[in-house]
Amino acid sequence: MEITDLTPAEHRVWQAFTLGEGVDFREGPDDHPRGGDSWGPERTVRAEVLRALLLNGPTRDGEIAGMKLTGARITGRLDLMYGTVEHPVRLRSCHFEETPNLYGAQVRALVLSDSVLPGLTAGTLRVELVLRITCCRVTGPVRLAGAQITGAFFANGAELGPAPDEPPAPGPAEAAEAVLQLNHATIGTDVWAVGLVAHGQVRLNGATVGGLVNLDDAELSTRTPGEAALHAETLSVGTDLRAMRLRAHGTLNLSGARIPRHVNLAHARLSHPGGTALRASSCVVGELWLREAAPIQGTVNLRRSQLDLLHVPPEVWPGEVKLDGLAYQRLAPHLPAEQRLPLLEREAGGYLPQGYEQLAAAYRTVGDEAAARTVQLAKLRRHRRTLPPYARVWGHLQDVTVGYGFRPMRAAGWLLVLLLAGALAFALHHPRPLKSDEAPDFNPVFYTLDLLLPIIGFGQESAFAPDGWYQWLSYLLVATGWVLVTTVAAGITRSLSRQ
Repeated sequence: MEITDLTPAEHRVWQAFTLGEGVDFREGPDDHPRGGDSWGPERTVRAEVLRALLLNGPTRDGEIAGMKLTGARITGRLDLMYGTVEHPVRLRSCHFEETPNLYGAQVRALVLSDSVLPGLTAGTLRVELVLRITCCRVTGPVRLAGAQITGAFFANGAELGPAPDEPPAPGPAEAAEAVLQLNHATIGTDVWAVGLVAHGQVRLNGATVGGLVNLDDAELSTRTPGEAALHAETLSVGTDLRAMRLRAHGTLNLSGARIPRHVNLAHARLSHPGGTALRASSCVVGELWLREAAPIQGTVNLRRSQLDLLHVPPEVWPGEVKLDGLAYQRLAPHLPAEQRLPLLEREAGGYLPQGYEQLAAAYRTVGDEAAARTVQLAKLRRHRRTLPPYARVWGHLQDVTVGYGFRPMRAAGWLLVLLLAGALAFALHHPRPLKSDEAPDFNPVFYTLDLLLPIIGFGQESAFAPDGWYQWLSYLLVATGWVLVTTVAAGITRSLSRQ
């Protein structure tokens, strides 16, 4: 391209490029690129001029060339496909008429902050420093699948996808739905998307981020009911996934993610009524926080995940959960077992003993043995409901008498009651001796103990024989004694096996 073919506005850009200087076409602080389609030729630059500069622009000895353009209307398609750009590219507050194509390109730094674009095609893009779409308004998809960014990716305050009152972008429905595609991208440091507004799906499947992913104050929603607002299966993050005050309308899918420190969803609002609001199955996460979050609308799926700390208040959990195989070391905040147990009743798969065992283990980790016993007792009671009627009878008996071995003092109480009742009855009416000349002195207490304890004998039961209804009382004491002793033995065995 010859310099004589340039308009006055393009000539300014050409001259500034060689010196690495900036050109600012803005006319005031309220000059926003949303109205850039009405900008005149005095601030219009053809995309082919920018392409010529970036791929083969003139340089001057002793100067560092670079593209620094602000407030321009860029007409035509900026096509840098497979190109290599040796200079930093900063196109701030610009209005693009067509979607830039940087597929397979290599650039040092790309800054599109505060600009308006119909989309961005940059799959497998290579960026040496940073990529910024901060505060951009992009009505179509931002395609960065397979991109490699040595530094960070910034999308703070960006608004992606057509708003609910706007028609969807042209093209395949799936492309229009995934407004940000970072599948299998590699980000060397961080992903900053604070305050991001996405009217469509955000995809991070298989992405690798060396530092943190920050979605604080973001709002993610889908145009298609039932879709995931954030699709980040097998995401690998170096430190944290922050999403404080996140508002997600659709599934938050983190299945298979590897996040060594925190997944912080404090104060978040997750909503997907009739579907799965949070899917974090098969994950390995340091700490999952839902502190002071709104009650989740939709199912939570944490199956087969491994966590060090699970910080979720009881009131945050939804009516249905999927926790089969979930493993965690500690729970926060520390609450009585009675406040944690209702969650296990909401398991979509019904009674799962592993959930109770895991909860009991978490209480033992912090030294709360009483809460652990309460959980174990609740597990046996829940299991009893799955048994046939005849087996439930024996379960109820163990529960009432010794609390399945977790309440051993109950047996002592029952034995004491029966001992007092029997001793009083036989004290008022002595049974007749079988051999009056050989019988020992009658003792109602030890006679009742002889009836209650089948193993121990004091010589009273064999020497005296009650009659009438006292005989039936003795039968009752013998039968009850056998049941109590057997139940106590079962409880002791269970207690020893736990230890």
